[in-house]
Amino acid sequence: MKKIFAAEAEITGASSGKEALAWLSWHEADLVLLDLQMPGMDGFEVLRKMKQQRRLADIPVIILTGTIESELEAEGFLAGATDFVRKPIIPSAIRQRVSRVLRYEYLQDNLAKEVRRQTNLAEERLATTVRIFREMVLALAKTIDAKDKYTHGHSERVAEYSRCLARVDGASEEEQEEIYTMGLLHDIGKVGIPEAIINKPARLTDEEYKVIQSHTVIGSDILHLIKAAPDLFQGARYHHERYDGKGYPDGLVGDAIPKTARIIAVADAYDAMTSNRSYRGILPQTTVRKEIEKGSGSQFDPRYASIMLRLIDEDTAYRMCETGMTEDGKSD
Repeated sequence: MKKIFAAEAEITGASSGKEALAWLSWHEADLVLLDLQMPGMDGFEVLRKMKQQRRLADIPVIILTGTIESELEAEGFLAGATDFVRKPIIPSAIRQRVSRVLRYEYLQDNLAKEVRRQTNLAEERLATTVRIFREMVLALAKTIDAKDKYTHGHSERVAEYSRCLARVDGASEEEQEEIYTMGLLHDIGKVGIPEAIINKPARLTDEEYKVIQSHTVIGSDILHLIKAAPDLFQGARYHHERYDGKGYPDGLVGDAIPKTARIIAVADAYDAMTSNRSYRGILPQTTVRKEIEKGSGSQFDPRYASIMLRLIDEDTAYRMCETGMTEDGKSD
């Protein structure tokens, strides 16, 4: 065999299967030519022992045998053989078989590497896209809040409260992230409302109130343009719907209101009461709790009102309010 491959490869011989396994345990090999008939253990036994070792399992093995019967061939391939060559060996034939196997292994190895490279590249691009999307959503939320001088940080707080409610309700990480994004954008429709109305210190007229209410539809129309996130509009359109059907813009009742919007509605009302306004300061926690409890089943879905009440009861230091939240929307 050494003469056949003298000019093409470095060949190491072994007189038995045991000796071959011992050599392989300490050396690297691109391919193994394994005689079926050997002293001590036959080629199939050596092959099976190779496949049991992680470092040797992927080395291609060509079985050398005097006869290639279908049952023998089937046993060999089941054991992990790559190919069979009949003895006596014809030099040109064995060189061709070895060359073909090594070329196949090379292509397989490089294909796997290329798949991993492309996968890593795709994951990096996806991570970058997600990061950019999140930063753009946050920038939009800050832009919306900047338009209303009395609601600084409102969208971020509503988003964080909404995510917290969803988490306590058992939502997955993906669902929590989705509702957080909806919370950030729930007031995006206010970009279409005149600042004079948004920042009016006096009571709004009926006509001005109708203009304010239109921010739900404006926001819905804007977010409907994002085809990759078809449900993103729900928070913007439905966060002023009421559980009893007396809300706007569509007058939906109960479970007809998307769950995400029912959660955001509680978070939005809670932040409105726990933030400073032009006409009042932050309401006492006891007052806020009473209002949430009073609105359960009428303004709010009882399930999410109940969760909010639990969060209020746990917040003994009253950190869940405008002055107790950091810039990123999280409590100190």
